[in-house]
Amino acid sequence: MITESCGNIFLDLGFPPEEAALLAMRADLMTRLSDLIDAKGLTQVEAAKILGVSQSRVSDLVCGKWERFSLDTLVTLALRAGMQVEMNLAA
Repeated sequence: MITESCGNIFLDLGFPPEEAALLAMRADLMTRLSDLIDAKGLTQVEAAKILGVSQSRVSDLVCGKWERFSLDTLVTLALRAGMQVEMNLAA
């Protein structure tokens, strides 16, 4: 049986709505940062210098270890990478 997603995989997995929203935002930022690193052809060492973190933190990022990053940290990294971060709210 195939069940269609509601649009937030974390809700689908049974996380409470508040936590699912935060996890989805974190996952999105991590994906975008990882994609930026790939698009620029940066090594993890080069990305670490730009982001102001260690190479092992970049490794955690590109490996998708979302539990190791807060939303605040990911926003900071995105800004250091030159990304524009915005939040949109819907009723």
